[in-house]
Amino acid sequence: MNLKQLEAFVKVAEGGSFSKAAKALYLTQPTISAHISSLEKELNVRLFVRNTKEVSLSEDGKELYQYAYQMVELEKKIEEMFSADARKGVKCITIASSTIPAQYLLPDILAKFNEKYPREQFKIMETDSAKVVEMVVSHMADLGFTGTVLEKKHCKYIPFYNDELVLITPNNERFRELKETQDNLDWLQTEGIIMREEGSGTRKETERLLKSMGIALEDLNVVASIENSETIKRSVKSGMGVTVISKLAAQEDIESGAVLCFPLSSDGSSARDLNLVYNKNYQISKSAERFVKVVKEVYGIEE
Repeated sequence: MNLKQLEAFVKVAEGGSFSKAAKALYLTQPTISAHISSLEKELNVRLFVRNTKEVSLSEDGKELYQYAYQMVELEKKIEEMFSADARKGVKCITIASSTIPAQYLLPDILAKFNEKYPREQFKIMETDSAKVVEMVVSHMADLGFTGTVLEKKHCKYIPFYNDELVLITPNNERFRELKETQDNLDWLQTEGIIMREEGSGTRKETERLLKSMGIALEDLNVVASIENSETIKRSVKSGMGVTVISKLAAQEDIESGAVLCFPLSSDGSSARDLNLVYNKNYQISKSAERFVKVVKEVYGIEE
């Protein structure tokens, strides 16, 4: 077994095609096929299920993929560490972030980091909290930002920002009357609800909060699940429904009167931490360590 075989295996697994893997690696398709065949013979397993249109991972292939990917990524990191740019002090940090930190907090952090370390580079990947944690655990990302706490076996979470979940509605006569006359949210179960997508930290925290209020998600009229918070806010303003959202994300629209804001609790239960996360079982790079330090400086977190 060698890294060339593993690299070919990873590319076929990700692209679902021998031809795509060949193109990505600048090799011929017979060379890719030979690498996979040798790997299957050496391990005495079938790694792919083949049909006329595409290939997919077998159960053994799925098990191998998580280790093969890490080995290929580790090879890249070693090459990057000892490349000409690295020797000149140019580094690249890969950061995975859920929507709210990515859109509303990371820009200021990145500006501060760039000011202190102008030679450092970063790559930002925006996804949901569940995928952020997957990427940190599998070394696809050096650092992550999440809106909830998920896997703890491999991950260290540093809470750096205290956010609040609020309910926002269209600013119309009916909701203005509800805001003035109602001191509870019993009416919520009769409204169309817009939710974040599965895997989102905001969705997980919303479900937790609703459960604490005695409201089950299946009892609500969920009209849509949307990934992008800006799209959600526009949908609320257009009258499509109401939503539970980060106050950080909705602050501008609340202050301008574009939407109405209803608090979800008076006891602090609607608060949630936004977290910086890294793999505690893996030595992060010096560049990533410097980034963590900048986050702590920006938000006044003591070492």
